Amino acid sequence: MQLPAPRGPLTERLFAELARPPHGFGPPPAGPYGDRHSNQHGDRHCDRHCDRHGDPCFGDEDAQLALFVCYELHYQGFDGVDDRWEWNPSLLALRERLETWFEGWLARRVPRPPAPPSREVPRALAALVAADDGPSLSAYLRSRANTAQFREFVVHRSIYQLKEADPHTWGIPRLLGRPKAALVEIQSDEYGGGRPERMHAELFRATMRGLGLDDSYGAYLGLVPGVTLAISTVMSLFGLHRRRRGALLGHLAAFEMTSSLPSRRYSQGLRRLGGDAGARRYFDEHVQADAVHEQIAAHDMCGAFAAEHPGLTGDILYGAACALTLDRLFAEHLLGRWREGRTSLRETDAEVTVR
Repeated sequence: MQLPAPRGPLTERLFAELARPPHGFGPPPAGPYGDRHSNQHGDRHCDRHCDRHGDPCFGDEDAQLALFVCYELHYQGFDGVDDRWEWNPSLLALRERLETWFEGWLARRVPRPPAPPSREVPRALAALVAADDGPSLSAYLRSRANTAQFREFVVHRSIYQLKEADPHTWGIPRLLGRPKAALVEIQSDEYGGGRPERMHAELFRATMRGLGLDDSYGAYLGLVPGVTLAISTVMSLFGLHRRRRGALLGHLAAFEMTSSLPSRRYSQGLRRLGGDAGARRYFDEHVQADAVHEQIAAHDMCGAFAAEHPGLTGDILYGAACALTLDRLFAEHLLGRWREGRTSLRETDAEVTVR
């Protein structure tokens, strides 16, 4: 994966540093991850959103991309960027500032659910999911989306799906006993049960190829907006900090509990648009697998973890709430753009490559 084009002064500075051998560097210029908001991408919807809510949102493309790149150094990295940057103190200092900004945004945007008693955690997770009233992106893709829109959806999803399960895997060494065994059971399925061709990331590559898209890792990083990056970034935020392990498990539980029915709809929509069985297999796999994972995640993983750590039940519910909120913002972004007859991707010259 190549570093994408910068989206502002922060990523311009960061990428210039990463192009050199690892070294110390001073703090970046103030903003756009501070109090003021710089809308780099000319998104009218973002302007209205920020004016309405009075705080930085995912239009802060510069900060979102910078944090995503800092985290990506813990995954596959970037061509031309020295692997030693991963633990460089200056890079970590910048990442900490970006994490503080992002955690503050989440705290303002995602109401923290009340902490339930340990034994009530599975039921509280189910109630939180049932109360989610966001727009149904899957219903639109099943019945109304055209091929260009479905391709855009897959491009967005590729940013996380091509490394599916990796952020949640950070949780394994942070757990013991029953919660750990439950997480390993879920992750084993995500990684194909030891069969590379059945890894969910590989199945998603087949979907991309079936739609005529580039299936290489990170191929479309430069085209996706901040809301798409944030869906992946919040998993890394939770996974890379032991203190956030409860939120990581809650995030995964919500992820699994909201996957089965939408996956069925995505498969139906792709069939309607002419997608063959190979292209649909990724979604079909999740219809059954995630119906099982839902129970494991809620009861064996989160329920057991809550019993061992009753003081972290609120974190579990907060992680789930973050997952649901980000998914709602993602759906609102795509559906809002499509209603206006616009692309949901960043409007650059490269956008033509996926339409």
